[in-house]
Order: sequence, then C-alpha cells, then structure tokens
Amino acid sequence: MADEEDQLDHAYDGRLMRRLLGYLWPYKRYVLTALVLTMLGGVLVVARPPLVKAAVDLYLLPDPAHVTGGYTLVIRQAAERFGFGGGASLGIAFISLLLLLANFAAMLVLYVEAFVVQRMGQHVMYDLRNEIFAHLQRLPLQFYDRHPVGRLMSRMTSDVEALNELFSAVVVSFFGDLTMLLYIVFWMFLLDWRLALVSLLILPPMAVLTIWFRLRSRNAFRSVRVHLARISTFLQERLTGMSVVQLFNREQSELRKFKEINRDYRKANVDAIFYNAVFFPAIDIIAAVGMALIIWYGGGQVLQGLVTLGTVIAFMQMAQMLYEPIGDMSERYNMLQSAMSASERIFQLLDEPVTMKSAPVQAGRVQGRIEFRNVWFAYQDEEWVLKDVSFVVHPGQSVAFVGHTGAGKTTITNLLLRFYEIQRGQILLDGIDIRNIDPAELRANFSIVPQDVFLFSEDISSNIRLGNRNISDEQLREAARQVNADGFINKLSSQYSTRLHERGAGVSVGQKQLISFARALAFNPRVLILDEATSSIDTETEVLIHDAVKRLMTGRTSLVIAHRLSTVQAVDNIIVLHKGEVRESGTHQELLRQRGLYWLLHQLSLYQTPHDELVETIPV
Repeated sequence: MADEEDQLDHAYDGRLMRRLLGYLWPYKRYVLTALVLTMLGGVLVVARPPLVKAAVDLYLLPDPAHVTGGYTLVIRQAAERFGFGGGASLGIAFISLLLLLANFAAMLVLYVEAFVVQRMGQHVMYDLRNEIFAHLQRLPLQFYDRHPVGRLMSRMTSDVEALNELFSAVVVSFFGDLTMLLYIVFWMFLLDWRLALVSLLILPPMAVLTIWFRLRSRNAFRSVRVHLARISTFLQERLTGMSVVQLFNREQSELRKFKEINRDYRKANVDAIFYNAVFFPAIDIIAAVGMALIIWYGGGQVLQGLVTLGTVIAFMQMAQMLYEPIGDMSERYNMLQSAMSASERIFQLLDEPVTMKSAPVQAGRVQGRIEFRNVWFAYQDEEWVLKDVSFVVHPGQSVAFVGHTGAGKTTITNLLLRFYEIQRGQILLDGIDIRNIDPAELRANFSIVPQDVFLFSEDISSNIRLGNRNISDEQLREAARQVNADGFINKLSSQYSTRLHERGAGVSVGQKQLISFARALAFNPRVLILDEATSSIDTETEVLIHDAVKRLMTGRTSLVIAHRLSTVQAVDNIIVLHKGEVRESGTHQELLRQRGLYWLLHQLSLYQTPHDELVETIPV
C-alpha cells in the first residue's frame, strides 16, 4: 500500500474538494448560519479602527477642517443625541462604550460561530467514519490480504481527523478571512485612497511568497501522513505479535526497524517544519515593511495637514488586521494541504471496488446440497490454488477434506462463503449459483469453527451471540452446555458476563475453542464447517467435545478440514486434495484399500514419516 500512496497524484485536484464539500450538503443550515455569523463578526471587528479614528479626530486632537461629514459626524451627532455631547470626556466615554459593545458582540458572535462550525464538523466526521467502516465491511477478504490493518486504522483516525480540521477550521474561516479583507479594503479606500494604495503595496510580495509556500508544502505534508501511516502499520503488527517477537529474541532487530521508520517520519516532519519556519517569519517581515510604509507616508501627510492623525492610526490598525488574515489564510492552507493529502487516501479507500455485489436470489433456509463444478481459483493472476475441482456434498452428509498444507482445503471453504470469488466454474448451493445469492443470505446458513478462534473484547455471552438478539439467553446457555463449555464458564467470577480482553486474552486456547463451538451451535446453521477445529485443544478437552461435535453434525451438512486423519474416519465421504486437484474420494476404508494418496497420508499419521519424504513419493 505504500507504493500506492507514493503514486498519488501530486497536482491539486479540484474534484477532491468538490467531493469533500459534498459531505457538507446535509448540514447546509449549519454552513449558512456560520457564514452569516462570520460576516457579522467581521463587521464588528473592523468597526474598531474607525471608532478609534473618531475618538482621536473628534475629541483628542480635534481637526474641524477634516471633520465636516462622513461617519465621524454621525458619531458626534449620536453622542449628542444620547447625552454624551457635553465635552471631550463624555465623547470619549461614548466611543469607549461603542468599542466595548462592539467587542462584546464580536466575542458573542464568534463564540456561536465556533460552536456551530465545530458541531457541523463532528456531524460530518461521524458520517464519514460510518461510511468508511460500512465500506470496509463490504470489501472482500482479498482486499485485506493486500492492505495492512494499521494503514486502514490510520484512515479511520488520523486522516479523518485531518478532514475535521478542514471543515471546522478552514472552509468557513476562509470565507470569514476573505470577508474581513473586503471590509478592510473598503474602509481603507473610504478613509483615504492614497494611504490605501500604500498599504496594499506589500500584497504582491506576499502573494509570491504564498504561492511558493503552497507549491512546496503539499508534498511535504503528503510525506508526513504517508510516514505516519507506516508507523501505525508497524506498531499494530508488532504489538499484536509481541509474543513472537519476544519468543525469538527479536526485540533489538524490531527496534532497529522502528528507529528507521521513525527517523523517516521525523525527517518528513522536519521538511514540513522548514517551510513553516521560512514562511511565517517572512510574512511578519513583509507586514512590518507595510507598517513602516504607512508610518512614513502617513506621517508626512499629517505633517502637511492632508490627513488627520486619527486616520493614520486607523490605517495602522486596519493594516495589521489586513496582514493577519493573509497570514491566517496561509496557515489554513497548511491544514488544507494536510486535509487534501488525507482525502486522497480516504477516497482511494472508498473507491476500492466492492467486487461482491448483492444478488437478487433470497435463499432462505437451504437444504444444504453443495456442488463444486469445474472450479478454478487463484489468489494472484493464474497461480492456481484450485484446478478444475468438482465434487458434490448431499444434504446432511459429512465430508472431510484432507491433504498436505497448501493443497487447497481451507480455500474451498473460503470460496463457499464467498470470501473470494472464483475465476472459472460454478459453486452451487441447492442448485443455485452462490454468485446469485445475497452474501448475507448465503452466510446465514453457515457456521464455522476455525482453527484460530477470534474473540472480541466483550463478555462471553456477546462473543457467543455476536449481536444476534434472536438467540435467547436460554438458547445461548444450552449451546454452551451441549459443547461442555458451561463447565469452565460457570467457574468464572461473572460467568457469562465475564469480559474478555483483546483477542480473547484471559481464557486458554482450548476454552476459546469451546466458546467457538458454542457460537456455531447457537446460530443453528444448516451447513457446519470445522476447519482444524480440534487442533488446538488438549486431549481432555477433545474428549469432552467429541460427542457434542457428533450431535452438532447430526442432520446438518458438515464439512471437515483436518490434518489428523483420526478425526475424519467416521465421516460419510473423504475428498483427498493434492496441489489444488481432487485426487481421490471415498470412505476411510475404501481409500485405504486403494493404496493411493490417502493411504500415504495414513502412513504418515501412523509412522510419523517426514512430510518432505511423503511429498516426494506422491505422483504429480
């Protein structure tokens, strides 16, 4: 997946932004409210410099020659109307009161705006996470063979959070900053067009610097997120497999690998920091030059009596307000670049095709007749795992699949459950091609007891029921009793309410297997799959569940995958696989009489013949 990330389009893609903004459509009321509030807040904030100018020109250094009309005269008339026209002190008090009211109103408006924007952002993130997780559940297992779990977790966490910053701190705030700029430029030209032009002289170098920063920073931010995803993948794999790391004394080796990945991540961050370290001080220097120009030119105008001191002070304040949004917009561009890099990966995931489509046939409760008809399957290209495989399993029949590792036994069950799609041939259930059966309908007729049992970090009853509320507590306990799991469960402190740790930590391997048997029985499947189901169980536990498994298989179509031939001797039919092909089939005694491949496997189990020597004796 690292290669896929490195090959992402480096050019700005407007389609990404349009697609992102589509997530705001359900919350357009929030967006409109935030835009109105940000424009109102801009008006209140920009009101400060004109009020300061009025205070200076009307009361501190009154200049009747320059106060003949305009908004300053309106302020003086308002002060007189409200009883503040008795002198300079009362006039300054009136303007101070207006400043206080404007600041308080701006604070209130900006508070409400921030609340609305953050609430909108959380709603959008909620929808996006739900969409990603729902999509992940529809993807075939082949997708997970290619993509590390740590990378997928990074999509759901850090990448989605980057988009939260986009919606909550960039989209609406960008329009707020743009509105602020328009207000300020309007007031500048209203007060004095010559000073306004001087104030805007620094905008071209600011624009050049911003373009340079934009072009350089995007690759840096993409690299940061790619290396962060690699750290997540490495940590997820090593922490999950810590027992293997410690067992084989690989701590130092894994630490060296982590240091290398961590060093690459640090370097990517340093590269990104470099552009920030250059850009923002440069913006401050250019802004300082702009302020110096205003003081130089405006001071000369004051000395010549062409403008008032209040006008120059107001321009200095407005210039500071003008340069600040430009810097803020550039800083938000950082967030935008980070969000765009994250969105590329998120949409790459959401655009992953769901190869398993919903089908029109509703299978309902099936009889359990299974037929493989000339099935060919390969995980990659034409490296065939199954080659022209054909067999029939009749309803209620028990069939075992045997063969050495890699013969294709587990692949058959994966294909039957549509975890993967075949390239050639047909798989039929009750005469219906399973590709025409809805996957949920299909799998509802199966229960599987795998070799490696997966238990969730929930209580035992939840791990047996798996969220199916149609399974009553009584049925759940009866299923556990029939597989003799209730013996150890009832000895636990909270019995069925005992909460398990990650991957079932807290119970033994054999107890996990018993819980898995109880789970399979509780769902009352029509077809039962036992995939090396007793390989991890000690002899005593195996004796406990032997009769229970026999009862579980009664009346059901049962598929048994086993390496130990002692576990399959009583089944109705045994299918022997070798290098992806069906080589033999029949009962235990029939196959022994043929003295073929099954007989060789039986000799292996009896005399512990080395596996490599056995394989060499098998004809191709």
